Amino acid sequence: MKFGYTIAYVPDVPASLEFFERAFGLQRRFLHESEMYGELETGGTALAFASHGLAETNFSGGHVAADTSGRPLGIEIGLVTSDVHAAHARAVAAGAAEMAAPKARPWGQVVSYVRCPDGLLVELCSPMDA
Repeated sequence: MKFGYTIAYVPDVPASLEFFERAFGLQRRFLHESEMYGELETGGTALAFASHGLAETNFSGGHVAADTSGRPLGIEIGLVTSDVHAAHARAVAAGAAEMAAPKARPWGQVVSYVRCPDGLLVELCSPMDA
């Protein structure tokens, strides 16, 4: 078994891709011509976005949409950076909501949390060996 990708269901795939490009400096790998699916370059495992409409074709019982939930879902996207403070400020300037300011943790990491306009929770953290 190999972890291949994470897909987040969002209201507007191009907008989510653009936000992640601006806020986190990630590059777009792919956007389907239907604009219902897209991916970012994130290393060996892809971070992908699919539209709520596409989710409806996959799940007959529906799903919880992060963008309409008053609180973040119980899952986060973790992005590793050597400068959490700068990454956090960049994300907030791009339109993310601050959930927790950067803080040094007892195990040696600096960690912060932001919530994206599409409702996704992102942890920004320094490498474990930092």
